[in-house]
Amino acid sequence: MRFVVVHSRPLAQQQAQSSTAAQVKEAEAVADHVRQGHARWFACRPDAEAAIAAYEGRGQGRRGRRPRPWRYHTLRYGIVAKSRRPRRARRGRPAKADPAPPESGYRVVGEVEVLRHPEEDNGWTLLATTVRPEEGTDTEMLQAYQDQTTTVEPGLRWIKTPAAIAPVWLEKPERLAALALLTVIGLLVYSIMQRQVRLYLHTQGQQVPGNKGATATPTAAVVLSLLAQVALVQ
Repeated sequence: MRFVVVHSRPLAQQQAQSSTAAQVKEAEAVADHVRQGHARWFACRPDAEAAIAAYEGRGQGRRGRRPRPWRYHTLRYGIVAKSRRPRRARRGRPAKADPAPPESGYRVVGEVEVLRHPEEDNGWTLLATTVRPEEGTDTEMLQAYQDQTTTVEPGLRWIKTPAAIAPVWLEKPERLAALALLTVIGLLVYSIMQRQVRLYLHTQGQQVPGNKGATATPTAAVVLSLLAQVALVQ
């Protein structure tokens, strides 16, 4: 086994065209976010500071979820003191002899900076492989690994978290290799099952119940849940 260490910038440059639409969409969302933030009025400075903390990801977010940071833009927030005409408690033209004093408060302003080369923020990728160096360069190995969108790669996402890796207490290398082999074989069967069901539904023009309504592209987990009610009685 050897380790492949590749910087992500070459691969990111190849994917720059596909990310253009995402950058435009995020730019519109950032402009709308700044416009809505500037329209808010705060009666005291601590309220404005709490709003900035929520914008920067240090708050609770909506429904208990933390705010997501921007990917292609950087925002810097500031607080400015403003004054405005107070809102009248009743309708009608105010008296000219007794004008209401202006109301003091604060507004949050945002300065947007576009990241010119977001691919430069990507770091290094470490990949362990048994493929020999003469069969391809390190960049080609990493590209081939990341292109595995229809095999076992999507199924390996759950095992990459510390919560899934930490409980594995296998000390011998041969046991680790055996566990990895069994995991890959299981994920291959998982992917084949998912592929065959989706292919059949596509050719027959049918759908099955999914997590969010009927779908023609169910995951293998959905297929197994649908088969959970099937029982064999001898």
